[in-house]
Amino acid sequence: MSILGFTGGRLDRADPLRHDEAGFAAALADPAARRLVLDGYEPAMADGRLGWTAIDPGDAAEDHVLLGLEDGVPHFARLTTEPASGRSFEMIAALHALAPGEAATYAAARSVLDWHARHRFCARCGAETHPFRAGWGRRCPACGTEHFPRVDPVVIMIAEHDGRALLGRQPAFPPGRYSALAGFLEPGESIEEAVARELFEEAGVRVRDVRYIASQPWPFPSSLMIACVATALDDRLTIDRTELEDAIWVSRDEVRAALAGDESRFGVPPAYAIAHTLLREWADG
Repeated sequence: MSILGFTGGRLDRADPLRHDEAGFAAALADPAARRLVLDGYEPAMADGRLGWTAIDPGDAAEDHVLLGLEDGVPHFARLTTEPASGRSFEMIAALHALAPGEAATYAAARSVLDWHARHRFCARCGAETHPFRAGWGRRCPACGTEHFPRVDPVVIMIAEHDGRALLGRQPAFPPGRYSALAGFLEPGESIEEAVARELFEEAGVRVRDVRYIASQPWPFPSSLMIACVATALDDRLTIDRTELEDAIWVSRDEVRAALAGDESRFGVPPAYAIAHTLLREWADG
C-alpha cells in the first residue's frame, strides 16, 4: 500500500518538551527554530515544500504550538483566534502538490491550530482558557480543568456484493464523482457496528464480515478516517436522500478505469483522500 495522504510525517513530536516549560521556551528561542508560514490556514509553498521562517524575537511562548523536531531543529506554528473555514481551490491544488511527509506536518498544524481557535473557553465553567503543554492543551484558570485536542473517528467503507462495490455521491461532490460511504462513529459503538449502521442508514444495505483496511488523519477539521470493507447480504438499495444524492454498484474494471483516468461513468476522489486508496485496494483484490 502506498503512503496515505497526511501520513508519513518526519517530525519527532518531542513529547518530553511538552512537559518542560523551560525546555519549550529554550526551543522557541533557538536561533535555528522555524515557524510554519500560513496564509490564514493555507500553506505557503515552494516546489512542493512547506514554507518556514525564523521565529520573531520576543514572540510569546503561549502564542505557539510545538509541532516537533527535525534533526534537532524545533518547528512551530503560531496560534490564531480565527477558526478555519472551508478548502479553497488553491488549498486543493496545494494538497495535490505536497510531498507525503509535508502533508502530514501541515495536517497536524491545521488541526491543532483550529482546535485552539474553537476552544478558547472552558466547556465546564465558561472562563477563558490558556495554552499550555507546548500548545497541546488548554488550561482553565478558574476551575483548573485541562482540555486537550480531540480527534473525531469516522468510518469510511465499501460494501461489496458479487464482485461489485457500493459507491455513493453527495450533492456537494464535483459533478460525476462517487466515493465510499462514510459517517461518524457514535458513542458506544465499535468500528464494525458503525460501518454496518451507516451502510444501512444511508443505502439500506445489511452487511457482515467488516474488515479493517487502513486509517488516515483528515484535518478538516480534525478526523481520523477508518477505512473498511464489508460483505453485503444483497444488493437492494434504499437510499436516504437526505444523506446521498445517488448510490451505485460498480465493478472492479469500472473502478480501475476511473482510477486510471480513463472514460468511466463516474469519477473518483483525489489521491490524497483515503477513499481513493480504499478503492485502489479493493480494485486490486
